[in-house]
Amino acid sequence: MLKHLLIKNYTLIEHTEISPAEGLNMITGETGAGKSIMLGALGLLKGTRADSKVLFDESMKCVIEGAFNIQEYHMRDLFTDLELDYEKITILRREITPAGKSRAFINDTPVKLDVLRKVSEKLMDIHSQHDTLQLGSNAYQLGLIDIYAQNTSLLQKYQQQYTSYKKAENAYNQLLAEHNQIKNEFEFNSHMLQELTDMNLDDIEQTSMEEELEMLENAENIKSSLNTALEFLSRADFSAESSLKSVIGTLGHISSFSSKLEDLKNRTDSCLIELMDIVYEIEKEDSDLFFDFERIESIKDQLNTLYSLQKKHHVNTLEELREVRDELQRKVDKVISFDDELLEAETQKKALWETMMEVGKELSAVRIQTIPKIETSLNSLLDSLGMPNAKVVVERREQEPTASGIDEVSVLFSANKGREPQPLKEVASGGEFSRLMLAVKYILASKTSLPTIIFDEIDTGISGEIAIKVGQIMKDMGKSHQVITISHLPQIAALGEKHYYVYKDNSSEKTISRMRALNDDERLHEIAQMIGGANPSEMALNSARELIEAGA
Repeated sequence: MLKHLLIKNYTLIEHTEISPAEGLNMITGETGAGKSIMLGALGLLKGTRADSKVLFDESMKCVIEGAFNIQEYHMRDLFTDLELDYEKITILRREITPAGKSRAFINDTPVKLDVLRKVSEKLMDIHSQHDTLQLGSNAYQLGLIDIYAQNTSLLQKYQQQYTSYKKAENAYNQLLAEHNQIKNEFEFNSHMLQELTDMNLDDIEQTSMEEELEMLENAENIKSSLNTALEFLSRADFSAESSLKSVIGTLGHISSFSSKLEDLKNRTDSCLIELMDIVYEIEKEDSDLFFDFERIESIKDQLNTLYSLQKKHHVNTLEELREVRDELQRKVDKVISFDDELLEAETQKKALWETMMEVGKELSAVRIQTIPKIETSLNSLLDSLGMPNAKVVVERREQEPTASGIDEVSVLFSANKGREPQPLKEVASGGEFSRLMLAVKYILASKTSLPTIIFDEIDTGISGEIAIKVGQIMKDMGKSHQVITISHLPQIAALGEKHYYVYKDNSSEKTISRMRALNDDERLHEIAQMIGGANPSEMALNSARELIEAGA
């Protein structure tokens, strides 16, 4: 529960500190004095966003700090999960700098807003007009049933199964889309693959084929040149071969005279051997080379097909074309093996669907059992709140699975006898909605361990005896929860264990909103003013005294 609240430099508040009682706390005061400012400050501790516009003094930072006694609320595991130091007295703090930068802390450890929200939602429930509007939401209504049924663990179990199913469904749908796309391209890919396979690309040497074609197409010129070379080398009377032989003979006569001459003679012998080898190779080339029209056409056909395929696939080399073939082969093979993969994904999806639906039906059964109980509780409370003819009916329909289950619920309400219950947003007035919301909060308070419940003028639209009954319900809630209520009714204000008064201080250049705890005499006078105006009569004072004594 909230042990201490510090509000510093926030909107109209320069500096305020309060220490609420464990039970029912009342906040009253002048109209427009800023009673709801405290709710805005607590909203910051709940993780709402803010900027520098909330600063009372734009040159100083704003600080909102709440100290909560949490030792009875089993929150150690949450703190462990969030990697936070657990303290029996836990301090939540928000700071907003003049530059608009916001920082959040839990026990002096900087945290992100989502972490602050996860902790604060376990500590405070703030009722506002926005919550009253939420009551008309089907999702909010389903949440009420789950809280009443204490479905937290079962709902979490279902949501885990739902998440697993959705992942499997998305994976299957993605695989199916990919399969359909690839299958549509299968015939085209198969045709292109067949073209490349028919070419036997692994057995082709493009460069060798191009060189061979070049040789064959120029065979006559090449043979003529080879024969001319042979004439110079060995066939003519004064050929290079005959000349070398003459040189060798001449050097042979003198090689014995010195080692140098012998070396020259040996080198000339080597030249003749090399020359004879060259002649042999030229003669072989001349012998092997002839104009082969059929071979030329065959090579041309192969190269033209190869060039066409390279152009078709936007590549320049044989190696790149082989890579294209291999990729097409993978795509074709994938389609062939895809059916098994798709079947496996579909089987997994169906299995997870069945598991999810099994838990979903279990969750739905608990909700169905809970609906009559919550209807009875609400109708009984509304009767005690002066609405004996009011009727709450909860309709439940099965729907396609969502993250919240397979149920859709709608709370129907009728405030008057003879009128069929209708959806909340269509039938309830402000006062009726406030009483219905109070009834909802009351029955939920008995099902949760929420330490602090805060009401912002939930007594709007009621008066007289009904106000007393509303106050008694709040007081009853205050026995097991800390309740803080902003009220404008004396019947309710008189029931508070602790009473705070909010007022405007115009003594300086800037209006300041202040809050202070009232002593017994001040409290009596404040309630009398709520009854009889600024200068309460003795009758008003007596009435205030009676209200306080009756609520004691």
